[in-house]
Amino acid sequence: MKPVLYSYFRSSASWRVRIALAWKKIDYDLKPIDLTKKEQKSEEYHKLVPTQKVPAFVTEDGKIISQSQAIIEYIEEAYPERPMLPKSLYQKAEVREICQIIACDIHPVQNLGVLMRVSPDDEQKRKDWARTTIELGFNGLETRLEASAGTYCVANTITMADFFLVSIVGNAKRYEVDMSNYPIITRINNTLSTLPEFQAADPFHQPDCPEDLRK
Repeated sequence: MKPVLYSYFRSSASWRVRIALAWKKIDYDLKPIDLTKKEQKSEEYHKLVPTQKVPAFVTEDGKIISQSQAIIEYIEEAYPERPMLPKSLYQKAEVREICQIIACDIHPVQNLGVLMRVSPDDEQKRKDWARTTIELGFNGLETRLEASAGTYCVANTITMADFFLVSIVGNAKRYEVDMSNYPIITRINNTLSTLPEFQAADPFHQPDCPEDLRK
């Protein structure tokens, strides 16, 4: 059987995994989960993913994995062509560090569930919160990349750190972060965004993206 990805087009965690699948040229089935309609709260999805989050990945032999980094690490080992981690032990640690800066420090405090708790009824308050939290995270990330970046996040080879970076920059643009303050992040993102694998995974190219938002 083909692997299956449960995804929401605008979920940055799902976006990372879509890039990884495109990078590895893996043929898979996409099953959209609409977070705005709370489809992740359905009984069926709860049985599949008790945490009720996206993404979730079903392997070729029917095993279920949630959490984007765990999924991407599984994909890396299960499909070794086109590696997403460098050979250097230290550079591997750098890649994982950057992934976790994004996935653990920046992303969780501006995801949909948190924003709705910040202000269920005031969209501007939600946008202000998201923008401020991303800026705080990007201040540290930009400095970290000064030490590791070449063409990409870690030296001159594309790694899973780049998948995490592109997806969080997408959120930053959505919430009107002034990207001129982050020249390294911007440069890397602009370079990656020209590549076909990254374009294929773009939220606004997904089948569950509403027509009025499609590119």
